[in-house]
Amino acid sequence: VQLQASGGGLVQAGGSLRLSCAASTRTFSNYAVGWFRQAPGKEREFVAAISWSIDKTYYADSVKGRFTISRDNAKNTVYLQMNSLKPEDTAIYYCAAAFGRSSQSSLQDLTKYNYWGQGTKVTVSS
Repeated sequence: VQLQASGGGLVQAGGSLRLSCAASTRTFSNYAVGWFRQAPGKEREFVAAISWSIDKTYYADSVKGRFTISRDNAKNTVYLQMNSLKPEDTAIYYCAAAFGRSSQSSLQDLTKYNYWGQGTKVTVSS
């Protein structure tokens, strides 16, 4: 499975961006998809995830209420709508896919993901 993340860019604080994660597989609906981010000098951290099948969503506390994850299985794409962006949201954002997972604990754990995209850079200026 190949994942292609896109949609990053430079935005002012308070602005919005929508990230996309396009997958190459026809069985995309069988995969949970997560977004993680990594700021310079920091570890990669969980941002949001959407499970397979029932489309249950999970968010990090730092983005809850501002970010929304969704999926379009017909387009093999997962989206991350990011609103009210803050300078601390600046990072490289990665999407990842995990086959058949749906629990919160597993989807927040980056070691549980099978495939990773190349990342897209988000810069939020103050």
